[in-house]
Amino acid sequence: MGKRTSDGEQAHRRAFLKLGGAAAAGLMGHAASGQTAGATPATENPTAASPMPVRNLGRTGYKVGVFSLGGQAALERGHNEAVAVPIVERALDLGVNYIDTSSIYGGPERWSERYVGTVMKRRRAQAFLASKTKERTRDGSLRMIEESLKLLQTDHLDLWQLHDIGLMEDVDAVFAKGGAMEALRQAQEQKMVRYLGVTGHFRPEPLMEAIRRHPFDTILMALNAADRHHYSFQEQLLGLAVEKQMGIIGMKVPGRSRLLASWTPPPLEQQRHSWEGAVIATTPGPLTMREALYYSLSHPVSTVIIGCDSIAQLEENVQLAREFTPLSEHQMASLAERAEPVSKQALFFRFVSRG
Repeated sequence: MGKRTSDGEQAHRRAFLKLGGAAAAGLMGHAASGQTAGATPATENPTAASPMPVRNLGRTGYKVGVFSLGGQAALERGHNEAVAVPIVERALDLGVNYIDTSSIYGGPERWSERYVGTVMKRRRAQAFLASKTKERTRDGSLRMIEESLKLLQTDHLDLWQLHDIGLMEDVDAVFAKGGAMEALRQAQEQKMVRYLGVTGHFRPEPLMEAIRRHPFDTILMALNAADRHHYSFQEQLLGLAVEKQMGIIGMKVPGRSRLLASWTPPPLEQQRHSWEGAVIATTPGPLTMREALYYSLSHPVSTVIIGCDSIAQLEENVQLAREFTPLSEHQMASLAERAEPVSKQALFFRFVSRG
């Protein structure tokens, strides 16, 4: 379990100073001005009213908006096209230029990829499109991407990622002979994908090992205001990713809403029957969505992905992103301290039984 200190502000300062000095400071400076060097608007979409701040997606050089659309929430619900597709359309209209999905979002029918593909068929050039494989073998992963391209109605992904690397066994499996890394390299060589990434939210050490074994272009990691209280990702993993000049994508920003004061915990029976039931939540969180989002964005990340349940929710998040200015170290330490009482429920994904 991650260390806790009596002086939250000093602990946060030490963690922040590990992030690579000049690299972190430079990225945060660009965030304050709302752009990176030579930045273009967060989308080429001429209908976008006012672009949100953009940052470099690591070595890719892509200028990504600080808020990006996640492929869960409304986008992973079955037979939900009337809600999900308009969310994707509206995101592009608002200047969102990075869309994340996965071969496992929405179950065997892969609803998330289907909904995104409905829009990509017409608007592919307006988004940096990312998907994932949860398969650990070469052959299984190649089958996954073949279907992903079909459902997403495109001939290539901008980013293909190893999904949910949580244990050292996952790392060993994907890098073994016949493992998923062979599929990632093959897909890149054959131009089915442009860039390669890795994702995880369970433990930091396996992700650190993975990015030491291969120069991935991006990392998608869980990063919210409760992070430092249990198995912290920002303590070492974030600094290593900065050092390697990776595109860093934050996720689990509101902890499936469990960090938010506006959230109402589901009935206990319902929680016990879901995979999130590893941590029973009995109380709302202490933060507003603005505080949760700004905490994550005040780290040296390229963007954060958030799934949305409605267009109204999407529009709120985009507006918050447009108004973003970095928090001070004191403000961030204060938010982390406020999150501590609900830290286990906000980091439920670190307490689910694995293996």
